[in-house]
Amino acid sequence: MSIAGTQSAPPAWRLLLDYVRPHRWALLAGALLSLVTGGTGLLLPLVARGLIDDLSHDRTITGALLAMSALVVANAALGALGSYVLRRTAESVVLGARRKLSSYLLRLRISAVDRSEPGDLMARITSDTTLLREVTTDSLVGLGTGGLTLVATVVMMGIVDPVLLGVTLAVIAGAGTVLTLILPRINRASRQAQDAVGVMGASLERILGALRTVKASGAEDREERTLHAAAEESWRQSVRAAKWSAAAGNTAALSMQVAFITVLAVGGARVATGSIDVGTLVAFLLYVFYLMQPIQQVVGAITQYQTGTAALSRIQEALQLPAEPPSLPAQLPSPGAEPAALAFDGVRFRYADDLPYVHHGVTFEVPAQGMTAFVGPSGAGKTTVFSLIERFYDPESGAITLDGRDLAEWELSGLRSAIGYVEQDAPVLSGSLRDNLLLGNPDADDAAVTRVLKTTRLDGLIARLPKGIDTLVGHRGTRLSGGERQRVAIARALLRHPRLLLLDEATSQLDAVNEAALRDTVADVARTTTVLVVAHRLSTVTMADRIVVMDAGRVRAVGTHRELVTADALYAELAATQFLATTG
Repeated sequence: MSIAGTQSAPPAWRLLLDYVRPHRWALLAGALLSLVTGGTGLLLPLVARGLIDDLSHDRTITGALLAMSALVVANAALGALGSYVLRRTAESVVLGARRKLSSYLLRLRISAVDRSEPGDLMARITSDTTLLREVTTDSLVGLGTGGLTLVATVVMMGIVDPVLLGVTLAVIAGAGTVLTLILPRINRASRQAQDAVGVMGASLERILGALRTVKASGAEDREERTLHAAAEESWRQSVRAAKWSAAAGNTAALSMQVAFITVLAVGGARVATGSIDVGTLVAFLLYVFYLMQPIQQVVGAITQYQTGTAALSRIQEALQLPAEPPSLPAQLPSPGAEPAALAFDGVRFRYADDLPYVHHGVTFEVPAQGMTAFVGPSGAGKTTVFSLIERFYDPESGAITLDGRDLAEWELSGLRSAIGYVEQDAPVLSGSLRDNLLLGNPDADDAAVTRVLKTTRLDGLIARLPKGIDTLVGHRGTRLSGGERQRVAIARALLRHPRLLLLDEATSQLDAVNEAALRDTVADVARTTTVLVVAHRLSTVTMADRIVVMDAGRVRAVGTHRELVTADALYAELAATQFLATTG
């Protein structure tokens, strides 16, 4: 899925300069070393002309040979040092781009993530930022140093013989006309190739994220064709870009060969007429030969720039996605902090402008402390309540307040630090069990961790694991059962000492024994914390202090189990069928 920028992007050269600016001094040092390297090379033809003159006049050539040797050694040493400085700087530019982009993507609005493909976003951090390396050295520096070296070489050629310079420039101008037709094609093909890499990454992420389902469905061949099609499209566009890049490079090389032959013919005629001597022709031919490097460098820089602009535009598109404002982590509540009070007032919400409303004026109040259960048919909008509380999304109209303050007035980090959230699918991240438990509170001490493990009945699991709490849980927690992942998610939330605890079907995959134990734990937590539960089990619902019945994005009724069984027909039907069925 392609990402569309929310506003027009600055020119590619300005974006490139923004990435390079923090490293400008290192880049300048590398460029100067490259220029000095080029300067030592420019002196060689003059020394060669002097050597030929010495030979023709029977003078010693020892000094000229030593000078040429020194220039060659200096050229190699300075060239190697300059190349290292430039490559190191280019890697620093890539590092800066990856830091900037990864930090920004972590703060994307959930609505922006919903409209994007994670695999394509990953390609922008990996593949697209890698292209900045070549753009920095080959394009930015190459254009600068190559261009200056080219100008200096042309000046020296003009000093040696203006007539032969005119012949050389005429040939180069013809090649330049051809290049102006080729370069836009390189840009288009490079952009399409990078887009295809993003599609391939998105397809791969989609498949690996549900590989068991793919295998169980016997869909490997179909998904394989999808991956191969994306890979082949990237190959086609990359080959197309390579074709035009090769055409550009060969055009430059051909022009220099034509220039060399033309200068040799015209220069030979001038030597024959006595207009110039042999030493001058040899020096000029050496300059023509030397001219090939800066011309190829400039052509390569322009060609690489066309490729780099595609990567830069894709990176910039990602940086224009809606994101949350950056903020420092807020301090977590201390144990025993006052529970939070919550209220929804006329909240209307939909996930996108082209989708139907999920909430149609939802209104309810949750006092501080105690447990509130949300029940209703699938699609009633229960989970969306939790997403709005966490400000993953903002309501289109109406107000949501926490402790009497509108959520929009809270700093996001401060709001979320007060909340513990256990999602419906209880995600577990790749890494160790300890890493997952401490994700929301990295400063929790061993005593707190041990207490939470016992509360969530994870202590028995850890005793059986080969490395205890430091055992790796696998990609998305695949080495844990569904119930174990839910208990890890609950333990992670409890370690934050939340003032408001959100549990979205947090015990749906637990067996009866563990479900009963955690139900008691939640009841105990509700004595000092405000707990909101989306539940389908009657045993969980009946223990709630209040129940909010939702249907089709509206609140039908609020009350206790005893009150609602007689007062609300939908709740009575759910209690008699859905709840009882899920507990049977």
